[in-house]
Amino acid sequence: MTINFNKMGDGLVPAIIQDDQTGKVLMLGYMNLEAYEKTQKEGKVTFYSRTRNRLWTKGEESGHFLNVVSIAEDCDQDTLLVKVNPVGPTCHTGSDTCWNEVNETSDLMFLKQLQDFIDKRKEEMPEKSYTTSLFQKGTRKIAQKVGEEAVETIIGAMANDDENFLYEGADLLYHLIVLLTHKGYRIEDLAKELKKRHK
Repeated sequence: MTINFNKMGDGLVPAIIQDDQTGKVLMLGYMNLEAYEKTQKEGKVTFYSRTRNRLWTKGEESGHFLNVVSIAEDCDQDTLLVKVNPVGPTCHTGSDTCWNEVNETSDLMFLKQLQDFIDKRKEEMPEKSYTTSLFQKGTRKIAQKVGEEAVETIIGAMANDDENFLYEGADLLYHLIVLLTHKGYRIEDLAKELKKRHK
């Protein structure tokens, strides 16, 4: 990281804080070199408070910490983008963001979270997990479950049973993501294929 803390003349650079899961911008703060190094070392966002004239770890009083996922510098090396997993609301007013926005994952973005969860299951293979048991049984069993759920989804659709149709469709999508993961792919790979066809 070659961030230029001397460019603005006060030793500070702006740090844009973004929720890693939702993509929402949560707040803007300022870091000096010491705050930046502490943030990297401890994994919790620390700013230099211009009003307090000292380092300030977000959440040190409220418990609403900003747990660091990644830090990137911009093209001019004078601004940081810090992606975080926030604990509680970010703004001192109690709002999710400093712009009074609601910070929640969209229903569509939940598919990425589900994919990440299934990836983690494959990596860790915890005992007594249904997903683990599918991975252990291999391609044939997972593919069979995808087929079973597809048939049940069709039955729900043909019976005009919307509740069952959506329930079984969700099962179908879940098992398809497990199969994708087992084969070394992600749900985004299907999205790329659909995007390519749309062109």
